[in-house]
Amino acid sequence: MSPQGPYGRLRRAGGYLALSVLAVLFVLPAIYLIIGSFKPPDEVLDGLSGFVPTHLTLRNYQGVFESLSSESTGYFWQFMAVSLTVAAVVVVGGLLVNSMAGYALSRLRWRGRDGVFTIVLLLMLVPFESVAVPLFYMFNDHRNTLHILALPFIANAFSVYQFHAFFSGIPRSIEEAARIDGAGPWRTLFWIVVPMSAPVFASVAVLTFLIQWGSFLWPVLMISDPAVRPLPLEMSVFQSQEPPDWGRILAFGVLLVAPVLVMFAVFQRWFVQGVASAAVRE
Repeated sequence: MSPQGPYGRLRRAGGYLALSVLAVLFVLPAIYLIIGSFKPPDEVLDGLSGFVPTHLTLRNYQGVFESLSSESTGYFWQFMAVSLTVAAVVVVGGLLVNSMAGYALSRLRWRGRDGVFTIVLLLMLVPFESVAVPLFYMFNDHRNTLHILALPFIANAFSVYQFHAFFSGIPRSIEEAARIDGAGPWRTLFWIVVPMSAPVFASVAVLTFLIQWGSFLWPVLMISDPAVRPLPLEMSVFQSQEPPDWGRILAFGVLLVAPVLVMFAVFQRWFVQGVASAAVRE
């Protein structure tokens, strides 16, 4: 007989069953989104019967690629390019800036380091909505520009904390050996520490991309020119038109989610390692 006994096996089976039910509940909306994007508009809102497609078509995707809204000056790929450009600047710039800040806070000795780290921890508790209006008035002269969508979000307190937690777990003997060989802080960071830190870089990149890709409040405040409108903002404009074309709206939703899935699929292995290692260290 198993050491756990029949009750242990029953408890485990019940846990797996509960997790499976929760997984199905979370996946059902995504399945409905994908199936509905291939259905004619008059068959999209069919309730539970919508999970059983009868007529599939690519017209919804063709409609999204051809034109989105009467206010738009371009097509889908223009809004996709805006979102990708902004997300790329925030991710690449954030990896550079936040990794250097995390390394300085975790490995270098300088006056006021603990106080600065305390400020970083406190900034993690401040929701963006509480500072959105002050930021709006500070950067009001830079509205309808690409850089205003990206630059305020390159430095991120949570990303600094993630790098700090990961770098703190690296043995100091490795850096001491590099210092004996004549490497300074900059060379140690980029030639020794960074190559060892692929998991944390991947996890920060995925989380940053996910947050920036779905950003909506800041574009609503700062963007009124359709030429620099990101995808989430354009989707809200398209969805508000009457009458709503639910087939195209769902197709737009699939195209909006696809880059996030690709990003996660590419960095999945390192992302899981980064999250797991951070959890173990904490």
